[in-house]
Amino acid sequence: MATTLFTQNTIACIWDFDKTLIPEYMQSPLFRRYGIDEPSFWGETNNLMEHYKRRGYHLSGEIAYLNHLLTYVLAGKMPKLSNKVLREAGGEIQFYPGLPTFFNTAKGFVREREAYTKHEIHLEHYIVSTGLAEMVRGSAIAPYVEAIWGCEFIENPLQPGFLRQKEFTMEADAVIAQIGMVIDNTTKTRALFEINKGTNKNPAIDVNANIAPEDRRIPFQNMIYIADGPSDIPSFSVVKKGGGKAYGVYNPARTDEFAQNDRLRQVGRIDHYGPADYSPGSSTFQWLRLHIQAICDRIVTDREAAVALRVSRPPRHLNATPEEEEAKRAAKRPTQQSFLDEPPAPPAATR
Repeated sequence: MATTLFTQNTIACIWDFDKTLIPEYMQSPLFRRYGIDEPSFWGETNNLMEHYKRRGYHLSGEIAYLNHLLTYVLAGKMPKLSNKVLREAGGEIQFYPGLPTFFNTAKGFVREREAYTKHEIHLEHYIVSTGLAEMVRGSAIAPYVEAIWGCEFIENPLQPGFLRQKEFTMEADAVIAQIGMVIDNTTKTRALFEINKGTNKNPAIDVNANIAPEDRRIPFQNMIYIADGPSDIPSFSVVKKGGGKAYGVYNPARTDEFAQNDRLRQVGRIDHYGPADYSPGSSTFQWLRLHIQAICDRIVTDREAAVALRVSRPPRHLNATPEEEEAKRAAKRPTQQSFLDEPPAPPAATR
C-alpha cells in the first residue's frame, strides 16, 4: 500500500547562535577562562588569509579561526583544551532576554487551538552555527534543542597503523588536535536540507537523495530561519525560496545592526526583523508566535483539504426511504382544483 514517508505536521525554528541568541561570540567565556585578549585573537584571525596568501598558501576564511584555536593550544596559550573544557565553558554563555524559556514557550504555541492538537502538530528547534558545537551542547539552551550543527574538534587522533591495532584505553590527556567538522555560512544550507529530508531522524536517508516534496519530513514552508545578518543570506534564501519565513534580529543597543537588518528587508532577504528580545510581549515574541500559528493554520487547511479530496463519499442505499416514496407519489397525483377555480363555460352559439 502506497504511503508517504512523513506526515509533514512538524514545524522547525532554525536558529543561528552568535549575535542571534547571545549578545557576544560564544568563544568569549573560553577566552576569559584562559586569559586570552579576545580582540587580539579575532584581529589575528581576520588577517590570517592575507598573511598566508603572501606565503603562497590558500586558506578558507571559515576554517581560519578553528586553525588559530589549535595554534593557541599548540603554543601553550590554551593548555589542555578539550571538548570537556569546551562544554564547561558553554555553561557560562549568557543569552538574550527571554531565553532559553522562549524555546519551551514556542512549543506551546502549537497546542493553543484544538485544531492544532487534532492534527498532532508539533514544533522543533534546531541550531545551525559556525561556532563550536560542544560549547552549544554545554549551554543552558541545549535541553530545548532537537539537534545542533556546529564545528567540532577531534582529541587524540588515530595514529598510522591503527587498523592493525586492537582497541585500547587512551591514557594520554584529552586535548583537541584536529578539526572534525566545519560548518560555514554556505554549508549551513546542507543542514537545512538534512532537516528538510529527515536525514537527522532517519540515517538511511541520504541528504543528496532525490526525494519527492511530499515525502520530506519538514517542508521548507514549515520552517522559520532566525539569524542576525548578511552571513546568513544563503540560508535565508533557501528557506524563503521554499516558502518558509526568514526573520532577522539585532542587538537593541546597536544602531548599526538595526540598519543592517533594515537593508536586508528592503532587498527582500528577510520577511521581517526585530530586537533580539524573546520576552513575552516583545515584538519578536509576537511575530514568531503569529507566524508559527499561521503555519499551523495552513497545515490544518492542507490536511483537511487532502482528506476531502482523497476520501470518497460513502455509498447510499438504492431503496428509497418511506418518506422519499411518499414524496414521489405526491408528485404524481393530479392537482385537485376547486370549482371556483374552473374557467367559465363558453357562451351558447346563436342561430
